[in-house]
Amino acid sequence: MERKFGVDISYSVAWRGRECAYNNLRLGTPEQSYKLLPGYLHMLMDTNPGSVVNLEVSNGNRFQVKSVFGSNPALVIVSDRHRSINNAVQETYNLQDFHVLFYTLSSAVPGVKEYLEAVGLHRWTRSHAPSRRYNIMTTNISESLNAVLVKVRELPITALVNEIRLLCQKWFHERRTKAAGCTTMMSKDVEMKLEGRKDRAQAMGVICADQYTFDVVDGDRNYCVDMALWTCTCRKFQLDQLPCDHVLAVVRKTPYEAYDLCSLYYTREFWHETYRGISEFELQPPDVRTVAGRRRKRRLPSMGEELPTPKCSRCKERGHNRATCQNPIALHPTDEAGCSGSNLPTHQPIHPSDQHSTPQL
Repeated sequence: MERKFGVDISYSVAWRGRECAYNNLRLGTPEQSYKLLPGYLHMLMDTNPGSVVNLEVSNGNRFQVKSVFGSNPALVIVSDRHRSINNAVQETYNLQDFHVLFYTLSSAVPGVKEYLEAVGLHRWTRSHAPSRRYNIMTTNISESLNAVLVKVRELPITALVNEIRLLCQKWFHERRTKAAGCTTMMSKDVEMKLEGRKDRAQAMGVICADQYTFDVVDGDRNYCVDMALWTCTCRKFQLDQLPCDHVLAVVRKTPYEAYDLCSLYYTREFWHETYRGISEFELQPPDVRTVAGRRRKRRLPSMGEELPTPKCSRCKERGHNRATCQNPIALHPTDEAGCSGSNLPTHQPIHPSDQHSTPQL
């Protein structure tokens, strides 16, 4: 400010002025913008027939963030913690294959076994997961949204909701167009997966144990398929809700139909369906404690996530920053010989002949 405008002000005054200007451009503070949200949602439904709006508030009309997933115990969401885990270990379905691959990974990377076991195998492996992942192993959902919304997440709530709406509108339009072009029984990706599994099932042998139980020979390994319980010992059938290679081998020898063994969520109809008045109260912002200073911009770390330790630019030690550094610093650097002040000017000895010399005027 001093160099550009010739105004000498402190950093805190400049920052508060910047925030005041932002609030004027945004028609109020972030807290005040919550009052505009009910009107925005009303106009959203009025101008976009068929839109669904659900605004959850507390007893004091405080804004609430409520989960849209419900309490389905068979649903799991993978967080963004362990991106360096080997995909083969992560996507293994049965325990036998997992132990073989996990031992290989542990042997290649010392210390990784203890670290991953401390995190919890159920958090990142399909074979130990108590719920179904439906073949979705996305581990960077939060980071993907952070990257998309990095420029708008500091906006007031109404402007932020509008930006998210526009983004979702674009995504839904693209997916609706793609679903409308589907002419097969299942989605395109599922059809391709089934075709690949059918090709592999051609080389498998099937031995019938009873009306519903079959023994499938896959190379040097045997798998048991129970058509009454919709299970296979490879666990792909029950976890993905899609026929695995061994089930398709049974289908080839029996009257069962592969499409009848797929979850309805993979069908074209469900794919199509996935993408198809103003409140009389004053909405208040969430009831949270506001701390002094800048608002937090960085996301909160996930459980088990390790953050880098800060390094002080003053003493070069880790664990604190320059503002909180209390380590003593030498006034003059020390040279390689261990003597301090080596860069200071030294006084030359006075020659006896110069002691009585008269200075030149």
